[in-house]
Amino acid sequence: MCGFVGFTNHIKDDGTVLTSMMDKIVHRGPDSHGKFIDQNMCMGFRRLSIVDINDGDQPMFNEDDTLVLTFNGEIYNHMEIREKLIEAGHTFKTNHSDSEVLLHGYEEYGADLVPMLRGMFAFIIYNRKDGSIFGARDMFGIKPLYYTTMGDTTMFGSEIKSFICHPDFKKELNEDALAHYLSFQYSPTVETFFKNVFKLPPAHYFTFKDGKMERTRYFRPNFSAEDGSLDYYSDKIDEAIRESVAAHKIADVPVGSFLSSGIDSSYISEAAKVDKTFTVGFESPDGNRYNEIEFAKKFADTIGVENISKVITPEEYWGTFAKIQYHMDEPLADPAAIALYFVSKLAREHVKVVMSGEGADELFGGYRIYQEPITLTAYDKLPFFIRRAVSKTCEFLHLPKKYGINYLIRRGKTIEERFIGNANIFSVKERNKILLVGHDAAEPQILCKKFYDEVADKDTVTKMQYLDINMWLMGDILLKADKTSMANSLELRVPFLDKRVMELAEKIPVKCRVNTKTTKLALRKAAEKTLPKLTAEKDKLGFPVPIRVWLKQDEYYAIVKDSFTSENAKKFFDTEKLVALLDRHKSGKEDVSRKIWTVYTFLVWYNQYF
Repeated sequence: MCGFVGFTNHIKDDGTVLTSMMDKIVHRGPDSHGKFIDQNMCMGFRRLSIVDINDGDQPMFNEDDTLVLTFNGEIYNHMEIREKLIEAGHTFKTNHSDSEVLLHGYEEYGADLVPMLRGMFAFIIYNRKDGSIFGARDMFGIKPLYYTTMGDTTMFGSEIKSFICHPDFKKELNEDALAHYLSFQYSPTVETFFKNVFKLPPAHYFTFKDGKMERTRYFRPNFSAEDGSLDYYSDKIDEAIRESVAAHKIADVPVGSFLSSGIDSSYISEAAKVDKTFTVGFESPDGNRYNEIEFAKKFADTIGVENISKVITPEEYWGTFAKIQYHMDEPLADPAAIALYFVSKLAREHVKVVMSGEGADELFGGYRIYQEPITLTAYDKLPFFIRRAVSKTCEFLHLPKKYGINYLIRRGKTIEERFIGNANIFSVKERNKILLVGHDAAEPQILCKKFYDEVADKDTVTKMQYLDINMWLMGDILLKADKTSMANSLELRVPFLDKRVMELAEKIPVKCRVNTKTTKLALRKAAEKTLPKLTAEKDKLGFPVPIRVWLKQDEYYAIVKDSFTSENAKKFFDTEKLVALLDRHKSGKEDVSRKIWTVYTFLVWYNQYF
């Protein structure tokens, strides 16, 4: 696991600019570093040594030094591809470096190499002969890849913060991104919060030559359900997960696992047979509601592994929050990101690599909201035009969105209208009331439409999963997984997000994903083969965070109020409305903690970068 950065239009840099850019991402690779500089290109690399520790340094070259590679990630089928390349006549310098496989693979197959890869990756290959650049990102977006063109200079890298060191970089806020963020709690498009800085989408590669970039999508999830019983698919899932875990466990350093109290991380921990697991919980007035440590420890004892845990105090959480938003590059209002940061920090004291359960919910139907389309009531028997009229009336009257009202509103809308992913924070009307900028930003439904169009013929549950795989998974789940782990120089691996596991998940019928009683049916049944029944059936909590509780306490209320009335806040928001929102929550009139946290997170992030 590593980080890289580079730029074209050589500025006669003696290495000073490149070094300063590399220093910004030293946390991604503290073990070693490397540089490549010629008259047209500068490339820098920071390495966290995991596989082929003695070789594998980058930038890496092919036999005649015409191709230069920087690569972040792991290729789990690299030995299979290596054998094919050797048969084709390629000569390798390293013993088993997956990086070198990318170089020779690109020589042999060109862009067709990318769909062959099984793993998590972002890489750049510079062709010294024709000056072209080829870049690619893995099918789920586990590893990040950003790029920008400022004037005549094109930059690329693992983190945006490294670009800021370049003299050609112009740092401006993308105000449309702020409006989108208030709806989604993350940045949902290829645009970032930095104007003219973009992220390569998952499952894409690009070619950059003569100032022009061509992007190509090489993979789309294809949910085509096949017949089969729950028992059949649970057996297939168990086989696929255990095979994936074995592939993800390959490393030349010790491997551990994160462990919450739920099925996903528990399944991975048991299948991986790791020596150490890691758990965090939170100190809260509500007692153990936000602390899964005891449950995790009992499970770890059951499978015979050590569990190392830490209780995070409110002071630690709030005191580290600004630093974590700096590491994110873009604001992310998911409170669980801080939990991931602390559990990564804890794990790094013992191991260099850790496994985690991200992706199971998106692939196997794990979120409770996926039950909504199949949970029918007498109300649903009313003609849709009547339900739509009721929905519009509730919205027109601005009725408080408590459970009953929210139900009426949602049941009068199509899935494309009501579901924008697992986070839906501010409506367009709500965000425009508090925002002073970005009123012309597109509605969330417009951003989601292209993905809904791709699965227009699928059932409603599949549509929801497809949207989450393409937006929520990359924008929230994997962003926080990569940035919080790498902030602590820890490699995080996600066995559920595997090429072969995805091929199986695409075939599972809805009846084996969700029903009215529970979610992830086939996955839970697979887990029951080896996990205690209580764990296999447990609802998802992840790393629950007591934000709603803390925001009612005077100390933390005051911190947020100071932020909401600051000069920075006045640039973007109607601050009186922000304070009113905060007061409404503190008084107990309405739980608007997620709205408060979304705005507060942006202001903390903005203070770090601007």
